[in-house]
Amino acid sequence: MAHPGAADADRLFSSCVFSFVESRDLPENLIQELSSQVSKHGGEVVDARRDKSLYLEKLTHIIANTSDFPQHTDATAMMIPVVRSTWISSSLGRNKLVQVRPFSPDPRMLFSDIVLTVADDVPPSDKESIIGCSMALGAQDSENITKLVTHVCALGMNNDKCRIVQSKNLKCKIVLPHWFDDCFRLGKRIDEGPYMLPDPEVFAAKPDDEVAVPASQHLEGATSARPQWMPFPTDSECVRPKLTVFEDKAVMLSWDLAISPRLKEIVQGLIESGGGEITDNVGNCDYFICQYREGEQYVKASKSGKDVGNLSWLYHLITHNTWTSPMRRLLHYPIPRDGIPGFKDLRITVSNYGGEARIYLENLITAAGATYTKTMKADNTHLITARNNSEKCEAARDWNINMTNHLWIEESYAKCEMQSLTVEKYTHFPPRTNLGEVIGQTPLDESRLRAMFYPGEPEKPSPTTSRKRKILDMAKENAYSDGPLEGVAIGRQARKEFDVMKDSEEDYAKKTTEEFGIPAPAKRRAVEAATPARGRHVLTGKENETPSTVSTGSRSAKAKAQQRLSEIAPDVALYDKEKKRGLKDGLWGGKRAADYIDREHLNRRSASSPTADEGEAVPVRTKRGAKKGSKPVLPEIDAKVILTGFKRWVNDKFKEDADRKKLRDLGIQVVSDGSQVDYLVAPQVVRTVKFLRNLSKGAKVLSSEWIEQCLDTGEVPPPEDYLLHDKENEKKFGFKLEASVERAIKNKGKLLWNVPIYCTSTIKNGTESYKAIADANGAIFLVYAARSGTTIKPTNPEDDEGGPEPVYLLSTASPEEKKLWPRFEAMAKAGNMEARVVASDWLLDVVMKQELTFDKKYLVNNFFS
Repeated sequence: MAHPGAADADRLFSSCVFSFVESRDLPENLIQELSSQVSKHGGEVVDARRDKSLYLEKLTHIIANTSDFPQHTDATAMMIPVVRSTWISSSLGRNKLVQVRPFSPDPRMLFSDIVLTVADDVPPSDKESIIGCSMALGAQDSENITKLVTHVCALGMNNDKCRIVQSKNLKCKIVLPHWFDDCFRLGKRIDEGPYMLPDPEVFAAKPDDEVAVPASQHLEGATSARPQWMPFPTDSECVRPKLTVFEDKAVMLSWDLAISPRLKEIVQGLIESGGGEITDNVGNCDYFICQYREGEQYVKASKSGKDVGNLSWLYHLITHNTWTSPMRRLLHYPIPRDGIPGFKDLRITVSNYGGEARIYLENLITAAGATYTKTMKADNTHLITARNNSEKCEAARDWNINMTNHLWIEESYAKCEMQSLTVEKYTHFPPRTNLGEVIGQTPLDESRLRAMFYPGEPEKPSPTTSRKRKILDMAKENAYSDGPLEGVAIGRQARKEFDVMKDSEEDYAKKTTEEFGIPAPAKRRAVEAATPARGRHVLTGKENETPSTVSTGSRSAKAKAQQRLSEIAPDVALYDKEKKRGLKDGLWGGKRAADYIDREHLNRRSASSPTADEGEAVPVRTKRGAKKGSKPVLPEIDAKVILTGFKRWVNDKFKEDADRKKLRDLGIQVVSDGSQVDYLVAPQVVRTVKFLRNLSKGAKVLSSEWIEQCLDTGEVPPPEDYLLHDKENEKKFGFKLEASVERAIKNKGKLLWNVPIYCTSTIKNGTESYKAIADANGAIFLVYAARSGTTIKPTNPEDDEGGPEPVYLLSTASPEEKKLWPRFEAMAKAGNMEARVVASDWLLDVVMKQELTFDKKYLVNNFFS
């Protein structure tokens, strides 16, 4: 007997038109799978243009796992909801379109991937506050324990919900309310590890116990506004891949960039080889690269809505071959020549930050106009610390020096004015958290930049310039204004400007047609129209309460919104001049329409879904016409592979896309590096990051002839017949590939477990490649620089029965790196360890052989002699 809801399930996305934004977290193979699911359930997928831009006028939803893509601002201005890919799977799992807010990739939605339930031992007032604030920041509330719950908030384990979690061995995390409190105070989501029951570290540890210095995940390529050299691609193999980020883009390099003619020639060659061009006309450029926030060209480019960034941002685009907003990271944007007002006479030092975070803060302090001091003296004015426990912190208290965390300097720089230290989040230090884990998450405030550095409109504004400015204004108005960047207020009252979506369906269709020149949405079925449109419900408590009728007290807000629409209508019409097709279902989404569309879909489904008594069969449509843009269902994945050194697709992106689809149709999925794979495919043994990382996982290594055979014949031969045999390179590197794979399976990625490996920050090819290889084998990897402040935790000599444990430093024999050796050796000696300064080949050979051995030939003095 057919299930009564089967027909409805096939039409779940029938009112939706999607586009996907490819990124690291949303690769092409996943997009193909999701597109198939969407089409199968009645939705339509619109592919992007050749330049990867989206047809915004056609869309109802944009699926993206990041908000950092070029058209995010335009989508926000047009109130098109941008949601994570998990929104699709969640809607399918519940057989209804779920709310979009909890799935927003907006970084201000801290808890967008959390499903929360609160135990009964939490006081009712605290329970309401935690649920309300968490939902305002993207969380979902669950009254009971289900498989979807990710976090349980409780004061102890002696309650029904915690007992259920333990008895059923659920994977959700049980955390103290203190974790939510600290996140709310900081406006950042910190690691919940120290707050997890039954043995929370925040209660067990002493205040002066050490806390590990975390890696700085958000500072990638953004520690300095004046990079001294161009980084090497982090995912590169033997040669730099062809750039696509500059395709059909014009780049202008300002005169104030301090780069040599040789480096400028290299940059120009990379841009032009990637399909871009260099221009000297600021009006014709897409990207304007300069050092300072001044000059006629900078002002003109900024007012015209160009992407304005510095050399660090340009290098980031080249290195990662992916567009990112220059305002996302503070030091990717040109710096103020005279700093931030009020910082000139400040002397600031730093404590408890390490590695890239420390270098970043030093450069940020200097860019703000203050003086950075390595040591602290009585004449220091401020101490920026990741914890409130260190010798410098004690001295700051004794000398009455202002002590703050990095949020103060970041937000002062972002808002172009010194922030008051009386704001609680700047002086809040969670007891067992090093705030270095949330450094680098603060973006620049475009409105403050405009007010201070390029106020007003261009002298001769073009229609495109005016459109971009109005889109920025509308995007800011439509964005989530109550995010943690401005703090969170518990029990925030309703705001009138939220109550905009109150027009009847006829009024909305008329306004859309008259003001935007867009065809009105098709009339809904009678059963759908029978459900009256409801007003926008303003949250004062739980997000899933029954919507109430909107009062007439906010008509001024409605009039204001209509006036704004009238102002922007001519520019939108000009922008859409070449587009022939209007919106299928009108402009939906955004802050104002999110709950509205969710309720409307719910009402439509409730009104139109067939009902039947128990045992009564409901007719189910067994076949429906093919929907335009739908894709066939892909076969199950039989093998996940990763390719390295594969030459068939070199400089031919279209052939690569076509071949990937052929392989997927054969049940072979080509995945990105870092994913779990069945086979590693290569033409021969190579020492690339991909090869060594996946060899460390014990993946079977196949010859690339296997992939060639699959593509040429359309059939999948047995992989065992294509095991890679490369006697020449095995002899060259002194190992047996088959034996290495067997050892890797036994090692389980722990070949270098807890082995400390340092790497000089200036090593050839950069540190990221070596870090990826070391991490894949369980090593403790740290970057060692002249001012990194890195130390080794001392060991007890009595525990070293076989002599001191070794600590490795990957280095070259350059004069600059040689200066680091004595200090590294002294640091190792102080930690009762044996210092070994080795060439990077030691790490590569150890991982290739999957045996932890050492030969003095790898010592730098021997290797490079």
